Amino acid sequence: MAESLRRLVNIASFSILQEKLERWLDDYHVNSCDQNVARCCEIIELNAKVQGQIFKLLSLCASEGGMYGGAGAIKSRLLPWLGQSFFASGGSVTADTSLSVLAEAASKDREINELQDQYERSIVDLEDNLRVTNIENDNLRTDLAEAQDELDRTKRESTSEKMFNESEIRDLRNKYRDNQVELSRLRGVIESKDAEIRRLRNELILAGGRPGIDMSDTYRSLPRVSSPLSPDDVTQRVRQQNLITRFNDMFAQDRLDAMDILRRYSDDHENNQRIVFAALVEAFASAKLAFRQFKLKVRSNLAATHVGPDTLEEAVQDYINRNTDLYDLPSLQADVVRALNRNIKIFLPADISYNIIGTFIREACKLAWQMSALAHPLDIAVSSDAELFDDYKYRRSYDSEYTAPLVNHHIWACLQQGTKVIVKGEACTRRGASLGSPRRSRSPTRSMSPTRSYSPSRARSRSPSPRRIGSPMDLNSSLSASFSGRSSPSGFRPSSRSSLRSSSPRPYTASTSLSNY
Repeated sequence: MAESLRRLVNIASFSILQEKLERWLDDYHVNSCDQNVARCCEIIELNAKVQGQIFKLLSLCASEGGMYGGAGAIKSRLLPWLGQSFFASGGSVTADTSLSVLAEAASKDREINELQDQYERSIVDLEDNLRVTNIENDNLRTDLAEAQDELDRTKRESTSEKMFNESEIRDLRNKYRDNQVELSRLRGVIESKDAEIRRLRNELILAGGRPGIDMSDTYRSLPRVSSPLSPDDVTQRVRQQNLITRFNDMFAQDRLDAMDILRRYSDDHENNQRIVFAALVEAFASAKLAFRQFKLKVRSNLAATHVGPDTLEEAVQDYINRNTDLYDLPSLQADVVRALNRNIKIFLPADISYNIIGTFIREACKLAWQMSALAHPLDIAVSSDAELFDDYKYRRSYDSEYTAPLVNHHIWACLQQGTKVIVKGEACTRRGASLGSPRRSRSPTRSMSPTRSYSPSRARSRSPSPRRIGSPMDLNSSLSASFSGRSSPSGFRPSSRSSLRSSSPRPYTASTSLSNY
């Protein structure tokens, strides 16, 4: 029974019957009368076949219930319909009701078919939209890939151009640095040659090497409005203002250039600041000592021939004002380098010399000499580590501890004229600043023994410079030796140094030197 019912369902006879009725309805007005009758007979035949299958199923169902199986249902349902041509007279379903049920079933089938068609059409539309979207996505992906390739190519080109530009800039900088070094060397050679020529010419004039030449021929006093020793002298005021400006320029530019050079060899910023400050201090010390020798030499030579209304000191100062460049600059620079090598508070690597900042040292020596040559000389203030910070002379650096009272190290010197402060210096203050904590050198040639203690007295004791002299008697002996032709080309060298040993690194100040003059 179940197998026969499944086979009937699989055949879908009622669906075929429904399709035939729909096609007949669509073609009813087009077909002829014979064609419509033939269609109707075909449908009747198909309906009869389906009914025969259904009656066979009815028989099988009734046989499964035994002899009287399904008899009640056949008597109450099937026999009355057969007797009334499938329309029961006493039943609850009329012919109109049966037709309406069939019509509703047919309309539902049509609605289902329409929904299915709409669903299929929407599926097709969605597939088309999806296909178009995929195509657009592919195009966008292609455009994105092309843009990425273009970006990578541009990046590579820019990187190559940047590397090329950097290499060019690096080469130009190297060439510029080499040219600067060569120019500095040539300038030093030229200045040394000029200084040597001037020194030899001056010694020749002062020594009277040529017959008939004396100081009256080489120096002649001219009438002046004011004394060269007066503070209001035009030469004094103009030169002093220019030298103060140059002192400020050295702090703003030359000091920074020297720090940049030292930074290439040592990354200790504090040590580099100490080196620059020590170079400036030693330049002033060497220049003042050499200037004292020069001034004593001029005074001793002018004393024998001086005549006129001016005093000897005015004549000496007038001669110095006219000949401010008669000094041995390479010798001063060498003295500064030797003094830096003896300084135990600063250090450089073993294979590096302090000549790397030779330009700064040379400019500092020139400035110190010109300041010493003034009638009222300019000098830097005496300073030492761990001294009490003086706000009148110094300003604190940006990395200082503003509540610390002691100076850890000096960055730039204070410029004075006597006791008057002209330009403030710069110092770094730190808590715990003391002379008892020396800086140990990293250089094997300038290192300190770790067992040796450091004391302020040892820091103050310094070996005298070879250019320092002990007394006027020594000066006279050196002058007489120079006049007899035994002086060295580099200048006058003292024979006694014991009187110059002092506890202060700088035994002379501007006020004491001025009083000695």
